[in-house]
Amino acid sequence: MLKTKTITILASCSLLLCADCQSQENKIDRQPAVAGSFYPARQEELDATLKQLFTNAIPSKNIQNIIAIISPHAGYVFSGEVAASAINQIDTTKEYENIFVLGSSHYIAFEGASIYSQGNFITPLGTVKVNTELADQLIKNSSIFSNRTDAHAREHSLEVQLPFLQYRLKKDFKIVPIILGTQSPQTCKRIAEALRPYLNTKNLFVISTDFSHYPSYADAKNIDKATVDAILTNSPENLIRSMANYEQKGFSNLATCLCGWTSVLTLLYMTESNTDVTYTHVQYKNSGDTEYGEKNRVVGYNAIAVSLKEKKGRSEFNLTDKDKKDLLAIARNTVERYVKNNTKPEIDEKNLSSILKTNCGAFVTLKKYGNLRGCIGRFDASESLYKVVQEMAIASSTQDYRFPPVESNEIPQLEIEISVLTPMRRISSIDEIELGKHGIYIRKGSRSGTFLPQVAIETGWTKEEFLGHCAQDKAGIGWNGWKDAELYVYEALVFGEKKRNSK
Repeated sequence: MLKTKTITILASCSLLLCADCQSQENKIDRQPAVAGSFYPARQEELDATLKQLFTNAIPSKNIQNIIAIISPHAGYVFSGEVAASAINQIDTTKEYENIFVLGSSHYIAFEGASIYSQGNFITPLGTVKVNTELADQLIKNSSIFSNRTDAHAREHSLEVQLPFLQYRLKKDFKIVPIILGTQSPQTCKRIAEALRPYLNTKNLFVISTDFSHYPSYADAKNIDKATVDAILTNSPENLIRSMANYEQKGFSNLATCLCGWTSVLTLLYMTESNTDVTYTHVQYKNSGDTEYGEKNRVVGYNAIAVSLKEKKGRSEFNLTDKDKKDLLAIARNTVERYVKNNTKPEIDEKNLSSILKTNCGAFVTLKKYGNLRGCIGRFDASESLYKVVQEMAIASSTQDYRFPPVESNEIPQLEIEISVLTPMRRISSIDEIELGKHGIYIRKGSRSGTFLPQVAIETGWTKEEFLGHCAQDKAGIGWNGWKDAELYVYEALVFGEKKRNSK
């Protein structure tokens, strides 16, 4: 009887832990808090458990470009199979830059979210590395984040996801562990805004949540289906309405429709404006489907995959190392000849690849001792790439109004960087901008301005600062001028010479 009672408690999201777990808070690495209760504490037993769970789980549905999954976090005997089904959908051979693991706090309430940045996470399967540098950067850049360790000390919602990732992923990975303490949709919006730049195919988001808590088996199936259906619409408002509707209907013993609702809501705020995002339901079960569960009080579990549609009709634009060397040589020879003799060198097309003869836009940037010395480019693709680079090399060295023309004695100190541009596309929301990936072009009437993608990385600006400086400093339409201007994004293939003489 005691064993059954213990397992029933584990089916919920709110296991009360012993006071000894509090002592882990002061350690650099975050030690396991629920090993031996939510999942086996011994490595051999945990390996065997995971092997069985993945054997029983839904196999991959071959969903391409998965950027996020929603996975349950109860005891493995209850939700482990559904969690394994969620993990099965991701590309387990991929090397992710970061895996963001989000869960909603079950033990303490606080404003914003806490990112664990003091060290790594430890499980019976070994160490899970935390990207502490990125964690610190997020905390520094947004007041919505803190690094309070008490939010993580006893919390199980992140911890229980990690052994699944350790067991299945073939490549090393780093996590960004985030616990949300808020109960405010507006705060979830702010968290989403801070994390949205990382929502792409280079990273993976794992959203940890169980669904309905404690209704009857039959009621749970209906409630959980409604919640899933709302999530699949990719609308945070639909989720909020659905939860409110069912939680007000007076279902017996219903404590919540979605215990990690703030984490799911944050994901929806990140994806709602992107029409290329698709939510796919993978599996549903509840604790009543297991040998340990009871039918009169259950907890629901769902696996959901979130993916990006592949862009059609865009051919890959790649430059070989020789292409890059040829363009850099053209730029340098042109600067030297034009500055010294006011003439352009002849270029033998026979030695150039076909890609360099493709019409394409480009910028040429000159730096001297690491400082900007000139930068001019153009977007239109009306001439061959190598010709555009030659013309922009002349323009950046002699026509950038911010600097006097380059003199011949400066040439040895110059470093040349070239940015080859993809076609611009107009955007309807700044949510479509990914800092570091997209350059921006702002146009309002006869005024316009642009920043290359690398500017956001070099300056550390937020998205609003990126736009504000471009509108004010480049387009001359004021800090907030971008808000009613035409906004375009583009991408750039950036390469340059190795650093030359230092000052």
